[in-house]
Amino acid sequence: MSKTPIHLWIVGLLSLVWNAGGGFDYIMTQTANAEYLAQAPTERLAMLTDAPLWFNATWAIGVWFSVLGSLLLLLRSRFAGSAFAISLLGLVASSVYTYGIADGGSMMAVAGPGAIAFAIAIPVVLIALWLYARAATKSGVLR
Repeated sequence: MSKTPIHLWIVGLLSLVWNAGGGFDYIMTQTANAEYLAQAPTERLAMLTDAPLWFNATWAIGVWFSVLGSLLLLLRSRFAGSAFAISLLGLVASSVYTYGIADGGSMMAVAGPGAIAFAIAIPVVLIALWLYARAATKSGVLR
């Protein structure tokens, strides 16, 4: 068995920290943690309260398959790319609700510059992780 390249450890650990942030947000929101939700804009709380079941399901898929993808990277599993791809599908579906359907698509209008930057960074990072995992599989780093 070949030695694990340092870049895999770096990408895997950084992606796990990044995706754990999404997991934390999901758990705090789904458990209705009052202290955590007190920091959220009123519009986001209303959007989450009115959200249909399919939104919550796709949000969960997006979050937890990303965490799984990071763990699979660290385990050098070729299934990391598939986990990131499934996560990306969940992200796209949940974003349709968040930025298109919820309250007539006004979430982007009420989001500040930081929230907009974050909304752009999430899919960019996820696509980069998916491409990285695919390349690592093709090169034999992931088995």
